[in-house]
Amino acid sequence: MEIIYRDESLVAVNKPSGLLVHRSPIDRHETRFALQEVRDLLGQRVFPVHRLDKPTSGVLVFGLSPSAARHLADAFEAGRVAKTYLAVVRGVTDDEGIVDHPLVEEPDRMGKGSVLSAPPLRSAVTGYRRLASVELPFEVGRYATSRYSLVLALPQSGRRHQIRRHLKHLFHPIIGDTKYGEGRHNRFFRKELGCDRLLLHAVELTLPHPATGLPLTITAPLDAPFAALLERFGWRGAVPERWLPAPGGTTPGLCATIGADGLLR
Repeated sequence: MEIIYRDESLVAVNKPSGLLVHRSPIDRHETRFALQEVRDLLGQRVFPVHRLDKPTSGVLVFGLSPSAARHLADAFEAGRVAKTYLAVVRGVTDDEGIVDHPLVEEPDRMGKGSVLSAPPLRSAVTGYRRLASVELPFEVGRYATSRYSLVLALPQSGRRHQIRRHLKHLFHPIIGDTKYGEGRHNRFFRKELGCDRLLLHAVELTLPHPATGLPLTITAPLDAPFAALLERFGWRGAVPERWLPAPGGTTPGLCATIGADGLLR
């Protein structure tokens, strides 16, 4: 795991797929956590402000003080953080669209002796755009060929597993999703393409800086397996160069403020 941005108020890392953000009773066997690793890298306490699912990779931000963490968490809660994800899904999606589909709030944990009750239904909205698609000459399901899309997902709310559940709702589940996905396609990617991770990556966040209030954009380039699929499918040109690993295997992040004209500085 690498640090892609740091200042006096916050630090951002490019979280790898398969790493929990913090301890969870759901994964009691896990011994590695992003929170601990960032703390050890910096040699100081850090404070979580948002989360990424264990199998999801990409930008993960921590506050470096309780005050900074509170400001950042409030911004996430109020919807003042623009989140950009890349996903590879089964089938060819529409060119673009908005999924406005409420979701049952899935609990993170269930405390000992808790009383079971009907979980609440929460509003959830995700915009998406198809960046590229491919048709492969392999019979994975009932058809002679298999089609996949590279999708840009823009969640406007922050429900648990929102993008994964919304894309399943569209009948375009994310490849590698063992909970909401399609087992035959997951196995095909694992056995034939050598890719056994969830193909969902938080590639960019734009948030108000807790000290200045100015917009800050942080980019986490794709990891090698994800980038290799883009190359193999001819999708490299479908994404900005800053979202791809740098030559030589390093993956530095991009950090910038956005000016009044909307351009990255």
